[in-house]
Amino acid sequence: MSVFRFKMIAILFVSFLLLAACGNDTGQQGEDTETDSNQQEDNLSYRDELNIALTAQPPTLDTAQTVSAVALDIAGNVYQQLFQLDASYEPTPVLAESYEVSEDGTAYTIYLREGVHFHNGEEMTAEDVVASMNRWLVTSSRAIALLEGASFSEIDPYTVQLDVPEATSDVLILMASQAQFPSIMPKEIIESITEENGLSEYIGTGPYKFEEWRQDQHISLVRNEDYQSLEGAPSGFTGEITTPTERLVFHFVSDHSTRIAGIQTGLYDVADTIPIDSYDQLDADDNIELLTFPGGTLTAFFNTTEGIFADEALRHAVLAALDNEEIMLASYSKPELFELAPGYLSDNHEQWSTDAGAEYYNQANPELAQQLLDEAGYNGEEITLLTTQDYNEMYTGTLVIQDQLRQIGMNVTVDTYDFPTFLETKDSRGEWDLFLASTGYQITPPQLLAVTPDWAGLDDDFVREGLANIRGAQSPEEASAAWATVQEHLYETSASTVLGHYNSVVAVRSELEDFELFEAPVVWNARIPE
Repeated sequence: MSVFRFKMIAILFVSFLLLAACGNDTGQQGEDTETDSNQQEDNLSYRDELNIALTAQPPTLDTAQTVSAVALDIAGNVYQQLFQLDASYEPTPVLAESYEVSEDGTAYTIYLREGVHFHNGEEMTAEDVVASMNRWLVTSSRAIALLEGASFSEIDPYTVQLDVPEATSDVLILMASQAQFPSIMPKEIIESITEENGLSEYIGTGPYKFEEWRQDQHISLVRNEDYQSLEGAPSGFTGEITTPTERLVFHFVSDHSTRIAGIQTGLYDVADTIPIDSYDQLDADDNIELLTFPGGTLTAFFNTTEGIFADEALRHAVLAALDNEEIMLASYSKPELFELAPGYLSDNHEQWSTDAGAEYYNQANPELAQQLLDEAGYNGEEITLLTTQDYNEMYTGTLVIQDQLRQIGMNVTVDTYDFPTFLETKDSRGEWDLFLASTGYQITPPQLLAVTPDWAGLDDDFVREGLANIRGAQSPEEASAAWATVQEHLYETSASTVLGHYNSVVAVRSELEDFELFEAPVVWNARIPE
């Protein structure tokens, strides 16, 4: 070996030892730093109460009966489902342990988790699941429309079976979705529900227990000390739940300025449904973090069964008049917080993204609208728009539509109610002609409120047949084509119209930890230092 080569090897060896030593020092320093960080975190004291400001009081906590976001956001901490959505929108077993599907796709055998207890101390068994799920099948408008003829039965204390009349691709998705979700409750609670009194005891298996409901003030929940969490990283509505905060208080704060002042002063830790005209004010506050996420569509629904808009020709006149950009800009203030597109589902969902019916969308043509009114024989009949001030975008958008329709010669009035009364009035078809609703995105077209008969009264055989074609499709392409046909039909008949797609804004205190946004604010792992 040459001297040069030997010296080089020696130098490299010494360098290696030095690097190794440095590496060991760095590693030790890193471990020390991590240890110090963990110790600091352990020494932190966290508050025992989290305060969340909501824009409206929920109409009910009976999840099978409501699509109200505020109701479902609260109830999701109390109740759990057999399956819930993970962050990839995949139905994931929660109270179910596993499941099997028969070869013909008409029987689902669902194995339940054992040792799960309700808030009253009783163990959840098959009889509770069967009672809860069979009630959901006949109570939820979506289940009634999409799972007609389905039924649950008990196989043994920890096994149930769901039988459906025909195989479809969305059974688990329907059970796992957020709107009108099927809460699992004790059998005796289900049997105590009456049409007069409704659900009066809120007992589930969730991470928080119902504590009290003070009308027009708040609902408070308290930690379920016996909660048995799933394992794994939190993902959507699944994964580990730690409940670090003892009490969750959901305040009903319909006055927007009060909600904004409360999040700025620290009275509230989370404020939902931030009015867009307060966006810049909160964005400049270092103590506040604004979180935005794709929310859904602002949609106009016609009363197609009763009143003046039972006439399709008059509905076409309204669609010709609507200037959607003006409506959305008034409702959401900032162009970056909304976009115009005719699709009823998110453009990010490629399978369901379509511009079918675009020729009827955002026409902004008052001259054509007046012509169509004349052809339809409109003679100044009163048009009633239904709305609520509890949701600023719905109220503001309604006023803009009122102005646009008045400009083409229509006689338009606006009836305004608080949100629970708005929902009640909506179900009285003779009380209104058109209303707006900000509706969250759905995973599949059959779940849309625009095609749900009980929502706005749509009674259309073509739509029903189209939804059946989607659910029974043999390929994604076939399902996509079937949905495009249905969306085209909704615009052609002017049953409803998407006005635009919006981003939702939630404000949180900057010191809030482990808060997540998914389909809704997820607070069961959130905590805030004292």
